[in-house]
Amino acid sequence: MPVFRTVRRGLASLAALAASALGGAALAQPMPQGWLCCNVYAERDWVSDIGYRDGENRLVPAGTPAKVTGWGRYRMTVEVGNERLRFGNDYSRKLSSEQFAARLIVSEDPNLKLVTWPVEIQKAVREARVVVGMTREQVLMSVGYPVASENPSLGARFWRYWIATNDEYQVIWDDQGRVAAIDTNSPLVRRRVLGQ
Repeated sequence: MPVFRTVRRGLASLAALAASALGGAALAQPMPQGWLCCNVYAERDWVSDIGYRDGENRLVPAGTPAKVTGWGRYRMTVEVGNERLRFGNDYSRKLSSEQFAARLIVSEDPNLKLVTWPVEIQKAVREARVVVGMTREQVLMSVGYPVASENPSLGARFWRYWIATNDEYQVIWDDQGRVAAIDTNSPLVRRRVLGQ
């Protein structure tokens, strides 16, 4: 019996030492669960915060059930629907892991709100497109969050997005917080985001 107590004390000491080495941080991070806030694009099992939509990337729709199952440095593993995906915080590293997760996994199913919007907005969101007149919330659900490194404030007059390395577009907001215009020179953006 004394051997088991000694082993238990030793394990507790190791846990305390590990927590101390991490600057007092808890060893376990929370495992948020809920629904995807927005449409994301996966390349096999990888989802980057940049949101590229070229190559083999496929749409994973907003409102898909999601649960964080593991953490890494600027990474989290998420059970999304019936598959396991790895999410990378590649360009929004000003956000903590918890902030990054809180953007992507929300406690209320976005589909409940989606069905209350006009039919043309619902269609655009389901197709991951942006149309003039959308609100910030609708754009976020449709194409996700713009990367924090290039968009430090979500209250800015425009948001920068990319769908491929050289295919950028800017969503320009009016004074009421609705899309006034989408600026791009990319034919790929016009086809995939604007539906033209």
